[in-house]
Amino acid sequence: MATRDNLTLTISLFFLCFSLNTHLSHGADTISANQTLSGDQTIVSAGGNFELGFYNPGNSSSYYICMWYKKVSTRTVAWVANRDSPISDKYSSVLMIRDGNLVLLNTQNQISIWSTNHTHPSPISVIAVLGDDGNLVLKEGFNSIEPIWQSFDYPSHTWLPGSKIAYNKRTNTHQRLTSWKNIEDPSTGLFSLNLDANNSQYLIMWNGSEQYWTSGPWNGQIFSLVPEMRANYIYNFSYVDNENESYFMYYLYNPSIISRFIMDVSGQVKQLTWLENTKEWNLFWSQPRQQCEVYAFCGAFGTCNQIIQPFCNCLRGFSPKSMADWNLSDYSGGCARTNLFQCENPMASNKDSDRFWEYPNMRLPEHPQSVAVNSATECKSSCLSNCSCTAYAYDSDNCSVWFGELVNLQQLGGNDGSGSTLYLRLAASEFSSAKSNKEIVIGAVVGSAVVLLVLVVIVIWTRQRRLVGSMKPVEGSLIAFGYRDLQTATKNFSEKLGGGGFGSVFKGTLPDSTVVAVKKLESINQGEKQFRTEVSTIGTIQHVNLVRLRGFCSEGNKKLLVYDYMQNGSLDSHLFQEKDGKVLDWKIRYQIALGTARGLAYLHEKCRDCIIHCDIKPENILLDVELCSKVADFGLAKLIGREFSRVLTTMRGTRGYLAPEWISGVAITAKADVYSYGMMLFELISGRRNSEQSEDGKVKFFPTWAASVVVEGGNLISLLDYRLGENADAEELRRIARVACWCIQDDENNRPTMGQVVQILEGVLEVNPPPLPQSLQIFIDNHEHIVFFTESSSSQSSQPQSNSRSTDSSQAKSTASTSNKS
Repeated sequence: MATRDNLTLTISLFFLCFSLNTHLSHGADTISANQTLSGDQTIVSAGGNFELGFYNPGNSSSYYICMWYKKVSTRTVAWVANRDSPISDKYSSVLMIRDGNLVLLNTQNQISIWSTNHTHPSPISVIAVLGDDGNLVLKEGFNSIEPIWQSFDYPSHTWLPGSKIAYNKRTNTHQRLTSWKNIEDPSTGLFSLNLDANNSQYLIMWNGSEQYWTSGPWNGQIFSLVPEMRANYIYNFSYVDNENESYFMYYLYNPSIISRFIMDVSGQVKQLTWLENTKEWNLFWSQPRQQCEVYAFCGAFGTCNQIIQPFCNCLRGFSPKSMADWNLSDYSGGCARTNLFQCENPMASNKDSDRFWEYPNMRLPEHPQSVAVNSATECKSSCLSNCSCTAYAYDSDNCSVWFGELVNLQQLGGNDGSGSTLYLRLAASEFSSAKSNKEIVIGAVVGSAVVLLVLVVIVIWTRQRRLVGSMKPVEGSLIAFGYRDLQTATKNFSEKLGGGGFGSVFKGTLPDSTVVAVKKLESINQGEKQFRTEVSTIGTIQHVNLVRLRGFCSEGNKKLLVYDYMQNGSLDSHLFQEKDGKVLDWKIRYQIALGTARGLAYLHEKCRDCIIHCDIKPENILLDVELCSKVADFGLAKLIGREFSRVLTTMRGTRGYLAPEWISGVAITAKADVYSYGMMLFELISGRRNSEQSEDGKVKFFPTWAASVVVEGGNLISLLDYRLGENADAEELRRIARVACWCIQDDENNRPTMGQVVQILEGVLEVNPPPLPQSLQIFIDNHEHIVFFTESSSSQSSQPQSNSRSTDSSQAKSTASTSNKS
């Protein structure tokens, strides 16, 4: 009997002890004093927005306590607790409440790896709760409101809506948003964002010391150097400055949108929004815009080139210190020299003198030292005489030398005189002429043996590569072609692909079998220097939805541009004439509309200077082999030298796509492209020209009828190309039809920007019902020979019918349903 009682007592004590330290069940949002988190266990916020647990990013073997987005299919970390103290085994570590703190503990040796480090008088009642806003809060019991500690006060690389990056005036401390070291290592990186409270602005710093971007001061509504904040329909901003602290906060008008602001490993701050339909993060905004504007992005002896990928490369005679880091886009370690200087190498011959490699058109490195000399030769000798000197530059009687590491180097693109020539010191062995006598003898013997073969190869090569040989790099990969070479490539301009207001386009083939499109420009009155400057500007603009310029020709009055060849031609050839019986399905049409909008948004909002296209139409939207849309002829309006005249007959734009302001006397802005884009959307929907002449001589004008259907809430399927057989996503059709009507509003202030169009088509913004543009109705009233489509006339066999319906147009309060909240 006693034995049975003892057994019962032992079992009871076992379960009692077990209940005092239990593991969490998956899905709870709270860690209490008697619970632990270990292994694959997680907690999830009450609304299912965030999840917290052990995680190893990428292929890393280290584990961290991470918080990630629960509703995002691509695991994306928003906060890391132990970012600088990783663990190797998630099963031998626990996250638990201990002495009133949340602690990450190694269970094998009972060592605390990470802790909230807060002193609290009642440690037993403390709990940790993961909120739906992404804030992990330590508080005293479930009914407590004030947090003891919260993760919002200790951000890592993500700035969540409702949190703040503040400056505490009482403790004189900053909160900082700090980048990861690389995409697999969340430890503290080199780039950080913090508030400069004295000037009410945010700064991006490198290594806490070098400032390379500022938001500009807060002016009561926006940060002065972030004009994108003016046209905002997603975020609500606020800036607070009181006796205790200064901080900025942002909120989402629509809480269902998943958005984040990060200090990226690229050294750029980025605002991203999750798009559920594409399952990817969409870049909303970033700064600095150019990657090479990030201070020392490529590390020591690394040079940044904005035109090519990857952006970073080592200087001649150097190689990456850590190739593994470079493969993870972490270039901060820079490059290491492969050969010692002659003065550093005790085995080197006195004849092996160090030499200099010339790097033209460079942004010079940081921290130069001036040397008083009388010539470039003296400047070179000054550097050569000091074994610690790694480079020199001489310009306008000024000699600059560098000692030690070279940082913040950039290869500039143009020949506008903005760059300088850097002379990099290298060991003699880095130069091909520094061969041994033995190598020279062997080379001579071998060369003599094959001289006839070489001569034959040279003759053949010269004939086949004459074009390549005449190419001259102008802007990164931009090439200067000779006119005769392009004549040869195009077989004397025999295969014409198309033509327009800017000139005719011909198909050509370069000697390396690359197929190109060659445009012969018309009415060019610019001088050589101005033409090259404008072409160089166009050549630097690269985007997946813009046709890439490969090169140009400028010989006297002969001005030509060479572009990538688009295998599937222009959009009009697919919409208005069937190719091999094939019709663009709705999914492809919608992606074409979205891609075109993205390309235009880039031209309007992302380029250093806003580029207005001035001639958006299906003929200028090209399709690559995968039917990805690419805007062509951008930048040519300025290249042609067009004056934005108010007289319709002098403009090079195309009738039917021209915005009313071209003849109204107001200044032309990017909103003129928005209008043309809207007109093009109607054609994308219907698969036919907006204006068509019927057999009785009357003109059918599709946009007027289409707009009335949209405004009156009619059957949108009736607008659809009959060849699609009503196969279209109803929500996408509603969205694109409304966008088209908003884009063609008479008052350009009522039209959306192309950036907003992109967000609407991506489903980020909801779009309101538009008013009917009054000019469409006036156009009908003043032209008796014009009729517009009715629902019964939308099919192929129906005859056009007149319609006397008139819809009163009211002023649009907003393009998107959230715009009134901006």
